[in-house]
Amino acid sequence: MAEGNENVELKFRIYDGTDISHGSYASSTTVTALKQKLVSEWPTGKSVVPKTMNDMKLIHSGKVLENNKTLSECGVRDGAFAGGVITMHVVIQPALAKNKSAKKQDETGKLNTCGCTIL
Repeated sequence: MAEGNENVELKFRIYDGTDISHGSYASSTTVTALKQKLVSEWPTGKSVVPKTMNDMKLIHSGKVLENNKTLSECGVRDGAFAGGVITMHVVIQPALAKNKSAKKQDETGKLNTCGCTIL
């Protein structure tokens, strides 16, 4: 089979251990397309929900996958073991958490100012 035509069977594991979007994907599928699919199919009732694809990272074999690369470029290959499904981990970091941590650092910097003069 040509490399661009082979399919890879994937499932995505989120923070609480739930597997979502189990299916067969073309090896030419981009990471961006996978993230967009995950955002649109995110299960309801979860405490952490990504608002955009930029709020999530996909991890395969200990590496964060880059948005503009295809599955084959990232080294995601079916057949690592017979009949197996590749599990990718989904890490969510909402924009609010990023802003809060930046705000906290700013406040900490203001609290730690010193008005001492050394003569």
